[in-house]
Formats: sequence, C-alpha cells, structure tokens
Amino acid sequence: MISRKTRRAAAALSAAFVAGAALAACSSSNSPGSSGSNPLGGGAAPSGSIVVGSDNFPESELLAYIYGEALAAKGYNVSYKLDIASREVTYGLLKSGTITMKPEYNGALLAYLDGIQSPKKNNPQTSTAQVDAAIAGELDTNLEILDPATAQDNDTLTLSKNEAGTLALKSGASIADFVTALKGGPVTLGAAPEFQTRYQGILGLEQAYGLKASQINFKSLDAGGTLTETALTSDAVQAGDLFTTDPTITQGGLLTLTDPKNIFGLQNVLPLINKTAINSAGITALNAVDAKLDSQSLLGLDVKTQVQKADPKTVAHDWLTSEGLI
Repeated sequence: MISRKTRRAAAALSAAFVAGAALAACSSSNSPGSSGSNPLGGGAAPSGSIVVGSDNFPESELLAYIYGEALAAKGYNVSYKLDIASREVTYGLLKSGTITMKPEYNGALLAYLDGIQSPKKNNPQTSTAQVDAAIAGELDTNLEILDPATAQDNDTLTLSKNEAGTLALKSGASIADFVTALKGGPVTLGAAPEFQTRYQGILGLEQAYGLKASQINFKSLDAGGTLTETALTSDAVQAGDLFTTDPTITQGGLLTLTDPKNIFGLQNVLPLINKTAINSAGITALNAVDAKLDSQSLLGLDVKTQVQKADPKTVAHDWLTSEGLI
C-alpha cells in the first residue's frame, strides 16, 4: 500500500496534469457572461449569470445541459464550461466560483470528500439520505447539494468479452469471483488516472476484495469514456471502469461484475451548486428536474447521445420539454 502522503501527492500531480490537458478540450456557449474556453480563467462568474461545468465524460456533459437548460428556461443567463477534468479539479472551480454548478454523483462525491479530509475514512453508504447527510457535513461552506434524482450511474469493474470467457465468468459474477479466478495472476486494467488513488478504485479493490495492486498493470485512460470503452471492446485491456448506464456494456458483450462489498457505493445524480449564485427559484427548478429523472430515462438519453450521436444540448432540451419542465 502507498502511504497517505504519497496518495495525496499523486492525486495533486494527477489533478494538475489533467487540468492542464483539459484546457484545449473545454467548451462554452456563446451566451453573454461566458468567460471563454479556459475553465480556469476569468475568476468568479459574472453577476447574474450561471456557469455550468461538467467533468470529462459524456454523461456529465449531458446532465450539465439538462440542468443548464432548466435554469435558462427560468431566465438565468447560462453559459457552459464542459469536459473540464475530473472531480479533483472541478471541485476547486466550484469553491472559487469559476463555475457555479455541476452535475454530481453523491457516492463518488462523498468518497472524494472523505479522501481529501481523511484519506483512510470510508463512510458506509447504506441509503441515499445517509450519503447526502454525510456530504453536507463535509462540503465547503459555499457549496450545497440539492435533491437527488432516483437515477443512478455507478462506477463498475467491467471485463472484456475475452477475459470473461477465459475466466469462465458469466452474468452475475462478482468482483470476488473475478479475483479468485485470477489465482494471483496479473490483469491489465484501464480507467481514469484518479482510479489509482480512490477507494472507489484500486484502493477498494485491494482492501475489500484482495486484488493486489502488484497484480494490476494500470493503463491511464478516461473516466468511463471512449478510450476505456474502445480499450475494453478491442481487448487492449482486460478490465476497466465503465458506468452502469453505458450502452457499450450490452452492445459490446462486456461483463459487469457485481459489487457485494459496495466499494462503488450509491451514485444518485444530483446538482452541486455554489449557493451564492443560485436563488430559490433556480433551486426549485433543479429539484423539479431530479424529481423526474430516473435510471431508465438516463440510459435512454445516453443511448441517444453516445450511440446515436445526437447533440446532447438538443437531447437535454427535448427531454425537459417532454417532461413539462420547460
């Protein structure tokens, strides 16, 4: 096991690297008040505007548009800073007010907060209310989470079709079954860089399931995005971190392992906001979105954007309209 100090240093270096790399990839709308394509520039958001950010994977971008368009329909001047980086970067941008809200997943957010405040802490995640209460106790004073959706999108450990076949693992197999089938042998695993330092990653696989870090040949890819999907379907990696609503899992014949020890926790979708920038009308609008958003709906929207390649802003607008939210 690497030390607490080493994990913190590694996470900081990873975050700095990703932040730099993200600058070229970020996008924004042309609406007034946008601070341009650099998500780290421009300081706090202009008065009266909302800057909606997203992490660096497609579903986060889709959810950013869903929340942003709901606010725009209430008269907010909304601009976007999308595909910025991982939570290790975007959380700091929220604290500073550079972005004023972003979509989050409650379990992953809690694991991140536990990690930066007490790296060996692992809050039990037995209910959505429990997770959200724990988050509220650890958030920066400028930040607030709103009502969670029933929609969840969990991280997973997913195997390539060939790896599952080689190990004779079928639907319903667990991470423990996988570790046993490996018999101490190596595995090539692809995921975002931060997967190496999170309990919802290699730390949890080692501590809860006994998959030794020394067994893992880690390939730094992305957060459940195209790089990881392609690596798994082409057998460039044997295992990877994909999200439960990823259409690639069923279409590519991949095998998602069950997680009986719950290292990936609960992952309800919800907005994380800088509460200095959004008033009660905006909060009501965002809570109304989450009251309608369930896992099946989210999967359907993901299919439209990731498989059918529909424009995510259009998909978001059409869904909001169909639900009577705008």
